[in-house]
Amino acid sequence: MQDNATEVTAAGIARLAGVGRAAVSNWRRRHADFPKPVGGTETSPSFALAEVEAWLRRQGKLAEVPLRERVWQQLAGHPEGPVVALTHAGCVLLLIHDRPTVWLEVSAGSDERLAAMLPGALEQVIVPRFGGRRVHGGAAGSARVNAGPPVNEAPPVHATPGGATTPGAPTAPDVNAAPRVNIAAPVHSAPSAATAAAAAAAKAPTVNSPLPVNTTPAVHVPNGPALLPSAPLLRGTAELAAELGARQTFEFLLGRHLDANPRQYTLTPTELARLMADLAGPARTVLDPACGTGALLRAVAAAPGQELYAQDSAPELAALTAIRLAMHGRATVRGAAGDTLRADAYPELRADAVLCHPPFNERNWGHDELAYDPRWEYGFPARTESELAWVQHALARLTDGGTAVLLMPPAVASRRSGRRIRADLLRRGALRAVIALPVGAAPPYNIPLHLWVLRRPEKAPAQPEVLLADAGQFASERRGGPDWRAVRDAVLDTWRDFDRAGTLAERPGLARSVPVIELLDDDVDFAPARHLPPPIAADGAEQLTAVRERLGETLRLTSDLTPPPAHTAPPARWPLTTVGELARGGALVMRTGGNGGHARVPVLTDHDVLAGTAPSGTLPESDEEAVLTEAGDVVVPVLGGGAVARVIDETTAGAALGRNLALLRPDPTALDPWFLAGFLRGTANNRQASSYASTATRLDVRRLQLPRLALDEQRRYGARFRALDEFERALRHASRLGEQLVRGMYDGLTDGTVPPA
Repeated sequence: MQDNATEVTAAGIARLAGVGRAAVSNWRRRHADFPKPVGGTETSPSFALAEVEAWLRRQGKLAEVPLRERVWQQLAGHPEGPVVALTHAGCVLLLIHDRPTVWLEVSAGSDERLAAMLPGALEQVIVPRFGGRRVHGGAAGSARVNAGPPVNEAPPVHATPGGATTPGAPTAPDVNAAPRVNIAAPVHSAPSAATAAAAAAAKAPTVNSPLPVNTTPAVHVPNGPALLPSAPLLRGTAELAAELGARQTFEFLLGRHLDANPRQYTLTPTELARLMADLAGPARTVLDPACGTGALLRAVAAAPGQELYAQDSAPELAALTAIRLAMHGRATVRGAAGDTLRADAYPELRADAVLCHPPFNERNWGHDELAYDPRWEYGFPARTESELAWVQHALARLTDGGTAVLLMPPAVASRRSGRRIRADLLRRGALRAVIALPVGAAPPYNIPLHLWVLRRPEKAPAQPEVLLADAGQFASERRGGPDWRAVRDAVLDTWRDFDRAGTLAERPGLARSVPVIELLDDDVDFAPARHLPPPIAADGAEQLTAVRERLGETLRLTSDLTPPPAHTAPPARWPLTTVGELARGGALVMRTGGNGGHARVPVLTDHDVLAGTAPSGTLPESDEEAVLTEAGDVVVPVLGGGAVARVIDETTAGAALGRNLALLRPDPTALDPWFLAGFLRGTANNRQASSYASTATRLDVRRLQLPRLALDEQRRYGARFRALDEFERALRHASRLGEQLVRGMYDGLTDGTVPPA
């Protein structure tokens, strides 16, 4: 059944039809029967998905909407918004993941029957998993939320994935309150005799600490009226889960949502999350008090017996994280929505590890309300030191000897307003390491963020030392970020050696352990770069000599590859064709890059094509089908206005095609790839095929021209173009070696390792 209420934007129509957005704009102008907008704005209208799909089929532009695309468009166009739709889909996927036969029974019949029966089925999964509550009421737009147990009700049930409940569970299956899933507001009612008894029972000790009364559980059981508009989406989601698996389906939908709203979320990169989890070490109970989309807790090995605690001030993120973690492993998951600093969901928790990527530079973190909070064991943070409030919250939630790893802006290590708290962290042995990450490791990508490793001290060490490490040397100019393998090896090796011995021999330019007494000066500045000795320039004079020799060899090769003198001739008057005509005639296949692919497949980015480097990009975890390159393909950037085309060789083949790239796959019996790439690089050719916006130049690859020549003649041109490409690569390599030699000589002369003679 198609949901007539589902809306789709012009970008979504382009994705459905496999064309650019400009083509959709042309269809709207040229075809009077194109569907009229049903929503959105004048500059970004939305259209009914069913009408668009029918029009595309009538025009022969669409045979069938791919299942994953249909589900995504239903989610993105949901009348209550994509977050509500994603939460509903996640609940159903969790039901399919845990109890697939129950879903089959519930989904039989009409949408109305599905919406009526689904809350009871979801309750069988949500309540044991998260302590969620059934919600009731009218339409989602007018609903209230039961935000967990009010002050006069028993606490919610908590259980392991196996379903064993804890004491203090409410006997009634639901409470009369009604919500939309993404609203978080506690309900407080006046006490009565009946509820007073329930409140007294709630004070009894429980096996697992329940959420406090002022905290919203992360996941609720949606009511029937709220689920009815989602029925077509839920059926499509279940169908996609049968094809991909429940967990993979949720990751695909969540990844699409995050990609579609990049400015709304601050994400923790997967490699960084893995590094932070490894620094914390094995842990049975792990807390993330600012969980976001759950990247840090997802990096933890979610084995049976583990307990994962998550909290976030954004209710939608708390719900999505809880569902994501529940499908990721068999650990017990407890999620809560609420402001962690003002309304801590787990005040009695003592975790083995805390992982946290807190919000940076917050002024409104609760400074005025929390002046006498017992968590400020190391000093009351200034209004401008919200990060030090998160540090102390993490320490307060650790068991003795537990480890916390927090991502911090570098200014926190040196700001004068925080020096007293930093000094107390040092004196009492709570701060164990500060590790400077390379530029580009996490947003904001233009500064080198720090990792703070803290441990709740069982007793103050006799001669405390702190590990200071700087992984900045592993930064990369490529868009894929730093060399994460090198970062992980260097950071984990130094940390484990230091953690085992309590001290670390100096590693020039990388790490050293510093006695606390050296840092307790007027500034208490422990930014690693200010305390580490510089690395030996280019690994010494021998390495500089080797670089110089390689530069000499490359320059000689460049001289050998220099093109011979050119002989002028009158301009040729060939008959011309275009890439679009060749594609229609079957002489080549044209594909465009996108977001799809497996996270472990390297991605060829537009920057890689322009710089002539190896694939450096990455893809978010997704089951979308990627466009994989093959040897002989020609790849062309479509943004920037440069005349560039790259022929894929054996070393690059197999990489996924990134955004803003067009791939041309010529038929070798009709087109020589080097001939094709060479003529596409002509300046005049690019000029006539480009269009200009206010801030960028876009290349219409279909309008690029090349002459109609016999295959033998193409190969003659192709051989010359290939020689030019080798010459260009040699020049680039010589440039990089020259920069390395010059930088090494400057460093060697300034640190005394290279004498001026």
